[in-house]
Amino acid sequence: MADKPEIVIVGAGLAGICAAINLLKKGVRDFVILEKASGAGGTWRYNTYPGSACDVVSNMYSYSFAPKADWESTYAGQPEIQRYVEEVFDTYGLGRVTRFDTEVLSYTYDDATDRWQVQVAGGEVLTPRVVIAGIGALHNPNIPKFKGAETFAGEIVHSARWNPDLDLTGKRVAVVGVGSSAVQIVPAIAGQAAHVHVVQRTPQWVLPKPNRPFSRFERFLFRVLPVSQKVYRNVAYWSHELAIIAFMHPPLLKVFKAVSLRTLRKQIPDPELRAKLTPDYTIGCKRILLTSDYYPALMRDDVTLVDSGIAEFEVTGFRTENGEFHEADVVILATGFATDNRLAEERITGRGGLTIQEAWRDGMRAHLGTTIAGFPNFFLMMGPNSGGGSQSILFVIEAQAHYIAQCVRMMRAAGARSLEIRADVEREFNKRIHAKLARSVWNSGGCDSWFLDRSGQNRQAWPGSSVSYWRLTRQPSKEWFELRGRSLEAAR
Repeated sequence: MADKPEIVIVGAGLAGICAAINLLKKGVRDFVILEKASGAGGTWRYNTYPGSACDVVSNMYSYSFAPKADWESTYAGQPEIQRYVEEVFDTYGLGRVTRFDTEVLSYTYDDATDRWQVQVAGGEVLTPRVVIAGIGALHNPNIPKFKGAETFAGEIVHSARWNPDLDLTGKRVAVVGVGSSAVQIVPAIAGQAAHVHVVQRTPQWVLPKPNRPFSRFERFLFRVLPVSQKVYRNVAYWSHELAIIAFMHPPLLKVFKAVSLRTLRKQIPDPELRAKLTPDYTIGCKRILLTSDYYPALMRDDVTLVDSGIAEFEVTGFRTENGEFHEADVVILATGFATDNRLAEERITGRGGLTIQEAWRDGMRAHLGTTIAGFPNFFLMMGPNSGGGSQSILFVIEAQAHYIAQCVRMMRAAGARSLEIRADVEREFNKRIHAKLARSVWNSGGCDSWFLDRSGQNRQAWPGSSVSYWRLTRQPSKEWFELRGRSLEAAR
């Protein structure tokens, strides 16, 4: 591990690991990974709630350069994904270049040396030339502030900060939220808890999740004939890719709506409950949920849908906005993550003392989701407007890791001390993508979602196919950047 690394990668999740492997493949070895947790895994290390699983086909939710032939099922659960991440981490020997239990407190760019001062807990300051922030979009839990929460005698836990010692057996449990985590939690705890209240403010569109175990023959075929797994992966990729056409042209989503309503009618025979579960906005405006066991769980006698938000907590339960009181021993907040401005709490100071809060005072923005004007040699993974609307996030992560490694190589080849995206390039790029997004279902579908920030701008989704993003990230153009100075490395 380098004592004075030229590159610091922050985060040992899927993004940070991919960035490190790409650097290694391109011959760049003078880097270190800083991870505040005690092990690799990122979001899959933290999200250990009951039923935690991926809603992307497992053969797509894996690196293209590290295929796994023995996935247990078509959609992998959290334990298996976490094992996969650890296996890749170990295979590439990243333990030798990783410092665990090392939390980054601040990043400050030194204009005199064109280096970053990265301060970690304990007081140490690293001075890399390049920082790659792989901290992830799903990093900071969104924890609503409920009136009277401090008076509640039971336990309140967020799904992303699960307490492994929490026993729900025989407890009265309230699950707050009906997003992708909630629809996994509710079926997993129904029958174990004495009763489950599902607190819903806005119903969600649901499509069936065709999950099944892989047969022994399929796994044998994947192992002895790797091309078969590539075919399976390509079929999954292009089926996901076609969906983006509908997201960008909302009238085409009628097919998805028909399938969703058919699923609802089939699994919820009770017309009154069915009405409560029927959304009034365009399908796709919020993230479409994939589940085949959530609706059946709601039909159980020991599960109740509460279609009113929480007004306040009391000692033994909570009162909803319609005045009803519900007793509870445990409250599970399945309320997602703070994605509006994911770096709002970070202490990042760029060129000339510019803070990230000042740069993003009108909302998050970047170029290709990776570089920010005013922050030389600073690269984001999964930054603004680089999220796949329907594609596996790992496809985007791989594209970005390749792009960042190419930027580092370009800077070194030019003998530059710093590389910074030009402000006019960033500005024109964001103007174009937001014009495209204005026509998308995320912007025009009539709902409030995590895609939109407080100003109503979509700061999350990429406005097009993942192929178009892949093409743009194949090779950075020198014309996009300001390359400054002769590097100390080139002078030696």
